[in-house]
Amino acid sequence: MNSTVSMVLSLLTGVALFIFGMGSMSDGLKKVAGNKMEMILYRLTNSPWKGFLLGAAVTCVIQSSSATTVMVVGFVNSGMMKVTQAIGVILGANIGTSITGWIVCMSFLDGAGWASYFSSSTITAVMAVIGMCMHMFGKRDSIKAFGNILLGFAVLMTGMSMMSGSVAPLKENPQFISMMQTLSNPLISLLFGILAAGVLQSSSAAVGVVQSLSVTGALTFESSFPLIMGIGIGASFPVMLAAIGANKDGVRTALVYLLASIISAVLGCALFYPLEMTHVFSFNRMIMDPFSIAAVNTIFRAVTMTLMLPFTKAIKKLTFVLVPSKPEEEEDLDDFDKLESRLLANPDLAYSAAMDVMDGMGRKARKAVIRSVNLINDFSNEGYRKICDLEQSLNKYEEKLGKYLVKLTAAGVTYRESQNISKSLQAIADFEAIGDYSLTIADQTKAMKEKKEKFSLEALDELNVIAAAAEEAVTVTVNSFMNNDTTEIKRVFALSQLVSLSASQIKKRHMARLKAGTCSMELGFVQADIISCYQRIVDHCAAIALDIVKEAEKDFSIHRYLRQYTTEMQPDYAKMLQHYETKYSI
Repeated sequence: MNSTVSMVLSLLTGVALFIFGMGSMSDGLKKVAGNKMEMILYRLTNSPWKGFLLGAAVTCVIQSSSATTVMVVGFVNSGMMKVTQAIGVILGANIGTSITGWIVCMSFLDGAGWASYFSSSTITAVMAVIGMCMHMFGKRDSIKAFGNILLGFAVLMTGMSMMSGSVAPLKENPQFISMMQTLSNPLISLLFGILAAGVLQSSSAAVGVVQSLSVTGALTFESSFPLIMGIGIGASFPVMLAAIGANKDGVRTALVYLLASIISAVLGCALFYPLEMTHVFSFNRMIMDPFSIAAVNTIFRAVTMTLMLPFTKAIKKLTFVLVPSKPEEEEDLDDFDKLESRLLANPDLAYSAAMDVMDGMGRKARKAVIRSVNLINDFSNEGYRKICDLEQSLNKYEEKLGKYLVKLTAAGVTYRESQNISKSLQAIADFEAIGDYSLTIADQTKAMKEKKEKFSLEALDELNVIAAAAEEAVTVTVNSFMNNDTTEIKRVFALSQLVSLSASQIKKRHMARLKAGTCSMELGFVQADIISCYQRIVDHCAAIALDIVKEAEKDFSIHRYLRQYTTEMQPDYAKMLQHYETKYSI
């Protein structure tokens, strides 16, 4: 076989083993840590500095800035983390990923005598044997996972040795030396680094290849520094791919990684080359080795990422400029994309996400009612479209949230969380029905607009009063539901009775107007249908209120409770009803 072909195959084999070993180490570390990494990332990123340090620490553990960033993109896409929080984590991750370069340096350790016991070949052999024993004979999953970490380390070191061994003869090859000299052009070197990291889909792997090439003695600082800057940019490719299908905030978060890499390259050029031209630094011709490559990679990342940290707000603004949102797109955004299936491995995180989505569903139901009220007074095609969109959105909430909550119950939650999930499952249908009745009201007003019909001032005033009472009932229900406020939500019972009493009173007033000839029979039917919708809306609010009270009461009976609380006119209920009769008098 041709020696060149043999060398290329050996190099590619080494790269394959290196990437496989690094992946095995990362997977093993994730399993050993369980889901703690995600939990820590989610809970401890409330300031840029905390996120910065945490991103560096987590990436040191899982040895992949891309993996950390993809994890963060998932959190932002699900709404559990803001773009501002993610920026600090991503900047820190870019520093943490440089730890792999120092691990790789161990493969270049060698010695004689006693030192041979600490050489890379000896360490690799010991790690491989221990890792295999733990993987084969370990009874617990954590022990097997730790064995995979050691095996991954051994494979990584073997791959590194193969890479460096395959390129070693190139130190005397004139064609290779000539090619390396072209990398003295910073632009070519930068592009080569971008291409290498983009193809390998890993900055750590690309830096490892550069470290293996450095054993030839053909790499100088002049060619290595742009290579390292380019590798940072090329490593953003897998992150950008991971953002395909994400919402706009998810795309912005992935874009942060690319922007951070580009800005760091600009900063690196701005900081180094002017000083090099003035001979403040004079090590452009310094021959690089694996250790100096690792040092330059770490220092470059640490300096540039730290310099960017105070400007997280500016980076965020830049991402919003590059990925803008229209005002109408921001309004009524669905948040059920928070319900990521991978969060079910962390029931606490999944429960928190589900409750956020439940809150969003309730608030959208309330918004649908408010918009239906607005349409009665001022119909517009845009307003009607928004109610239609909200109704469709609430249908999706019912489907997605219901299925997710059932899965969450099976995933294992606390008794208290289980009770809240049960309450939420019942409330989902009520919130969805509120959206349906709001759309029915919108349909009625649209039909009136098309027929160019209008309510009389008296009929319109009556509708506005009963609509305002229904709107308050929904507002009280939504707020009290999420806060589990059993005291405040009892107001809904008084509002429900008031709406029923008002509906009967309005019917009598309408009959009087019919006799007087000031109102038509057809519009009377329309008004009755709209009032009936508001009654049904308040009834669903009362159903949610009963579920909340039922959970709080001991030995609870719905019929006995309503009889005692309403029919027997307890003082607090009577006072509440009187308050609303005054507030919403017709």
